[in-house]
Amino acid sequence: MTDETPSSATGTEAAPAVPDAPAERPVVEVSPGVYKRLTTGLGGFTMAMGACLLIVLAVYVVSPRSDKEVLPTVDYGSQLWAMRNDAPYTVHAPEGLPATWRPNSSRVNGLGSGGKDPVAWHLGFVTPSDEYAALEQSNEKASQYVPRMANSSQPVGTQQVNGATWTKYHRKDKKANTLARTLPNGVSLVVTGTAPYAELAVLAGSLKEQAKTGGPTPATTATPAS
Repeated sequence: MTDETPSSATGTEAAPAVPDAPAERPVVEVSPGVYKRLTTGLGGFTMAMGACLLIVLAVYVVSPRSDKEVLPTVDYGSQLWAMRNDAPYTVHAPEGLPATWRPNSSRVNGLGSGGKDPVAWHLGFVTPSDEYAALEQSNEKASQYVPRMANSSQPVGTQQVNGATWTKYHRKDKKANTLARTLPNGVSLVVTGTAPYAELAVLAGSLKEQAKTGGPTPATTATPAS
């Protein structure tokens, strides 16, 4: 008699049962070949990205770099014109400084207060020795203004500049040197910065009274005219 009952040993094995997956996350079966291509492609992409990052890193390492900050060069002509014509005192400005003195900042305060606030002008330079020097001037009370600009209230001596006596200040922790002078009209001129006293004296000696000019704002270059 022939047994019609199907045999389990038919030469093929039944696929293992796959547990029921939640309806919202269906299980997708892929063949071993597809799975290999998918995983191999991801590895290749990762290796390619790694190679690109290595190239970028190598270029960064060999490229010349400078950690030195590059300060801007400014044209302070408009502030000088405003101070000449609108300040309640005769303003002083540098004249004849060499082109190696590069102006990099200029700010005017108090002109719009109608005389209620002191009027001040800050003018900063990069010096020939690559240090910083600034002219600060104001009609604020000298006993308050000068120590604040000098970062010190203790004079360390005096220095003669073009026949005028300037008081010297020094703040060691801030590496700040200062020459200060208060004019008979109460206006204070303060030359301060990290520059040595010799360079501060050059800036102080270049200061000249500026007559009121009126008219439109003059065109100026980046460096003071002689």
